[in-house]
Amino acid sequence: MRVRSGLHTVTVARAAPSEGAVRIREDQAIARALRILEQRGGQSGRLLSDLMTCSAFFRLRLGSEEREHFEAAFLNTRHRLIAVERLFSGTVDGAEVHPRVVVQRALALNASAVLLAHNHPSGNTEPSAADRALTARLKASLELVDVRLLDHFVVTASEAISMAARGWV
Repeated sequence: MRVRSGLHTVTVARAAPSEGAVRIREDQAIARALRILEQRGGQSGRLLSDLMTCSAFFRLRLGSEEREHFEAAFLNTRHRLIAVERLFSGTVDGAEVHPRVVVQRALALNASAVLLAHNHPSGNTEPSAADRALTARLKASLELVDVRLLDHFVVTASEAISMAARGWV
């Protein structure tokens, strides 16, 4: 930056922001984006109607986590957002998920549909055989109480995959 003082011009070097300051600003931007997505989803049903919005929503929430987490978005009959909850947390390579807890929360919130998501801290979005088996168990468990599983996303910081788009839901 150049500063003029009378007849002299002085060049002043700016210090680069610290890594911590950059991380704080990024986290604030992510939090703002999440609030916007939650408002849009809750008010207009867009959370469900657009696959890109759903995957971006969960990528922002889970993509940069260092441990595996499992979340559910509970929706009403018009597919508007009721609540998003982090139901399970695990280690760097797995999280134990109990279908009964997902069903209990869906019933407690009077949800008629659910979107699920979990992250892969490894950076590989390819669902494991265990991920696919869990999705099938969750779908069957939710169907018993007339709650529809709409999708299950596997996310990383850079991408997300939809199991429904692959025909696995």
